Amino acid sequence: MRRAFFIVGPTATGKSELAADVAHDLGAEIVSADAFQIYRGLDLLTAKPDVLTLAKAPHRLIASIPLTEEMNTEKYRCAASRAIEEINSRGRLAIVVGGSGLYIKALTHGLAPLPEADPKLREKLNALNLDELRTQLAELDPESARKIDPKNRRRLVRALEICLLTGEPASEVVTGVGHSGLPGSSASAKATADKPIPATGAFVFRDREELYARINQRVEAIFENGVIEEVRAAGPTSVTASQMIGLQDIRELLGGRMSLLQCIAQIQQSTRRYAKRQLTWFRRQTNFYR
Repeated sequence: MRRAFFIVGPTATGKSELAADVAHDLGAEIVSADAFQIYRGLDLLTAKPDVLTLAKAPHRLIASIPLTEEMNTEKYRCAASRAIEEINSRGRLAIVVGGSGLYIKALTHGLAPLPEADPKLREKLNALNLDELRTQLAELDPESARKIDPKNRRRLVRALEICLLTGEPASEVVTGVGHSGLPGSSASAKATADKPIPATGAFVFRDREELYARINQRVEAIFENGVIEEVRAAGPTSVTASQMIGLQDIRELLGGRMSLLQCIAQIQQSTRRYAKRQLTWFRRQTNFYR
């Protein structure tokens, strides 16, 4: 059985530093569960652990794939499972640390069989605007339409794609309520073959006022340390990587369509909202100690 201890919680709570200290003391190794730190580059924007933190213990799935590569929950689950198994094979404990709830849940609960992306259908859906995507999704799957951020094009497109490919609401397919066999899905075979990892771990949090202050300070710090030039030099990014908080805002700043103060304030607000969503998510997961 794969062994892992989970350290989870919202952004800016200090999870990375805590996990590195614990791993160092226990002779364990870290597997990141962060949807954007997995990309190479944009280290400031994605708040990757600093050099001193990384030196305390071996880290996996940080700066592992290029910015041009698409990423999804199943790809992460496979990569993280392999990393955990390899760490365990050497008699060491794996510590999974991060705040990407779907990635963590994929490890602790497994994944329902999902259809692979259909390039032709995806092209048609990508041609729709946000209002059209929301309207179609509300008709086919009101539950997903209610839960998905109305500005998150990638998730709206994927939910609609699942609805159209399976003939069932994406919310039911994802939770395993639907009955589609989804033949030919290699992701399905992998998802059903791997058993979930027992979810033993700690939920790291701070009082909201303190957390928001830490977020605001961190955003100010990345601008002081050169995040604008970092984004300028980044080059093209995949649809998935383009969802990083602050990336589009800084590109707007570079294009002269937003002031520096507006950009900083917008990223601070977006990050605070993200932290709030993370808090809500993890509070519903009863298998982590608080």
